[in-house]
Amino acid sequence: MDKDSIRFSPAEQTALKRADSHKNPRRKSKRNPGRSMFIALYLAPALILYAVFVVWPLIQAFQFSMYRWSGLSNQSTMIGLDNFRALAHDDHFWNALKHNIWLEIVIGVLVVILSLVVAHALIAKGSSVKWLRGVILFPQMMSLIVVAILWMFIYNPQFGLLNAIFGALHMPGDQKTWLGKPDTALAAVGIAFAWYAVGFYAMLFAAGLSGIPAEVNEAAELDGAVGLQKFFKVTWANLWAMKRIVAVHLTITVLNVFVLVFIMTSGGPDRATDVLLTYLYERAFTDSNFGYATAIAVANFAVAMVLTLIILKAIGRDPTEARDFKRLKT
Repeated sequence: MDKDSIRFSPAEQTALKRADSHKNPRRKSKRNPGRSMFIALYLAPALILYAVFVVWPLIQAFQFSMYRWSGLSNQSTMIGLDNFRALAHDDHFWNALKHNIWLEIVIGVLVVILSLVVAHALIAKGSSVKWLRGVILFPQMMSLIVVAILWMFIYNPQFGLLNAIFGALHMPGDQKTWLGKPDTALAAVGIAFAWYAVGFYAMLFAAGLSGIPAEVNEAAELDGAVGLQKFFKVTWANLWAMKRIVAVHLTITVLNVFVLVFIMTSGGPDRATDVLLTYLYERAFTDSNFGYATAIAVANFAVAMVLTLIILKAIGRDPTEARDFKRLKT
């Protein structure tokens, strides 16, 4: 039986093409100058817009971070790396970064777990699935300003829904000012962010779960894999591409959280919820120190890049693609 008479899955077809290319390294497609020119002209508008609105502002940010500048006048003083040296000894900066990292780890893990649970419900068959999708995606239709105000009402110490539930259940109510106490304020903001973000990531995971071939699940069940064993060895492994997307996107989103924190707590109480962007806003628009604020922005960009590289390295290559390649090569 030859390869043409066998029906392969998309992953197997990709691995088979790579195996053929390794067997025939000299087989290369001839370059077509006209096609290359067409591709260049097609991509040129997008590349120009990206260069003007992304690359050039990024270069300017690095430039402004080396100046002492109030942001309100044309007078600025070149101070080199002094802003970054001050940043390294700034306790408020490290405190804000610590809160961002806490949100990344605790709330990020919570969002991923809840998203996976909801994603399994979204791919189930039944008449209530469409209704569930609407409910899950409802927070995404709202502005973050509305989300922040909504959760401020929920946490309100006098008429908030959360305290009403605690009172109805006769639970201890010694922490009624959720946003007013340093011990609970950051967690309260994090829960509001998780409520807003779960729907989006659940849809991403649902798309990934729908892409897992049915025969893979059937084979796992025949081998006796059930429950968590099936999830970690089959489902989680086959969500490799979606894991990378979710991890990177969630990391950058949490690092750039601002509106939710600024409206709900403004970084308080006593800087208990201060994050990098709220501290940046304070130094820029309260202290009129735009050079130092830009240095904070550059540091935020560097942290995002480092965390992204760590995530990509930790997740590694697609294990299912490597397995299919080895099987087809043999």
